[in-house]
This record gives sequence, structure tokens and C-alpha cells, in this order.
Amino acid sequence: MNQLLRVMNFNVSSDGIAAGPGDQQTLERPFGLDRPERLFGWAGATASWPMRTDPGGTRSLDDYFTRDFDRNIGAEIMGRNKFGPQRGPWTDHEWQGWWGEKPPFRTPVFVMTHHTRPSLTLSDTTFHFVDDSPAAVLEQAKAAARGQDVRLGGGVTTIRQFLDAGLVDTLHIAVSPIALHTGIRLWDSPDDLDDRYHHDTAPSPSGVTHHLYWRR
Repeated sequence: MNQLLRVMNFNVSSDGIAAGPGDQQTLERPFGLDRPERLFGWAGATASWPMRTDPGGTRSLDDYFTRDFDRNIGAEIMGRNKFGPQRGPWTDHEWQGWWGEKPPFRTPVFVMTHHTRPSLTLSDTTFHFVDDSPAAVLEQAKAAARGQDVRLGGGVTTIRQFLDAGLVDTLHIAVSPIALHTGIRLWDSPDDLDDRYHHDTAPSPSGVTHHLYWRR
């Protein structure tokens, strides 16, 4: 079975920025941005948003991408800065990520870090802390996914590492109609990947433009 490495529902601004400068990330500001909901608010407004506590929500194109987020996903890869704000050697092993006792992943998650620590299980998610190359981590994640695809969750630096290594099969990038001007940039232009990927766009009534890429 052909397992894919997929970037899904990854949010950037109109000038390609997905997170604030690294020194701006804190416990209270996971994205290092003021008002990060300006990037991903389109997903939170959908009927299928997993943290929705009230009825309603949109059921347009945005809802399709929100529903598709978990489809055929058996493992996730993320960078350490998506797991938490600590840098360097772990000084607080009590920290268990941003998501509380029930993380939304429900799969094995491979956290890329130069400072490993024992695996951590919360509900139906197990975090493994690995210090290896993107290709080696992908092989571990594919084995854990048991034939399903692997989601590459971010952040920006991690996605760029896997893109540079030629390992990403498909991407869905949601571009919000705001400019942030400073921060960690995924690209200069959505066309930057066109030499390696087919590229289609789908504008949404929410104002977000969904960019879809798949290998040439």
C-alpha cells in the first residue's frame, strides 16, 4: 500500500507567514502571534470543528477540509515547537503539550527534537520524542501508521525540512486574506512549489483560499 505524507489544513497569511518569530512563542501564545484566530478562524467556524460545543457552523468548502483532517491518518509528525514552548534540554517533564488530557490526534505522534525524553501517552495519543533525520522519522511514522497515511503537522520549519528532503506527497495550505509582515515564512509565493507539484486553488466564501498540491 502506498502511504502518503500529507500536510493538511496548514494556515498561512497572504504573505506566507504561519507563526511569529521563534522568541515570541510563549505558554500563553503558542503561535507567537497576536490574534492567531485570524489564520485558522475559518476552520473553527465550521460545523465539523472538533471542539465545537454548540450546534450550527458552516457547511461549505471549509467544512469539507475540516472533516477531511483525520481521514486515513494513522500517525502524525510534528516539530518540538508545536508540542510546547520549551527550548534546549527538557527541564519540565510534567509538561504534556498544549492539548490537555485528551489531545486531538488519537494516533502515535512523532515529535522531532534534539533532546529526547520518554514517550508520553495521554488518552489514545502517544507522543514519541525522536532525534533523527526527516527520512528516518518518516519511516518510523509509516510503520506506526499501519498502512494509513502520515500527517505532517508543522510547524513551519518542520514542513520546510520535509519539503527540502523531497518527502511530502500532498499539501493543503489555507491562505487567509491578512498580511502579518514578520514571522516564520512558509514561502514567498504559493507558486514557489509549482516546479515540484501540481497546484490548484479553491477560494472559499470565508475569504480563505485553499491551495492544493500533489506530486508531479
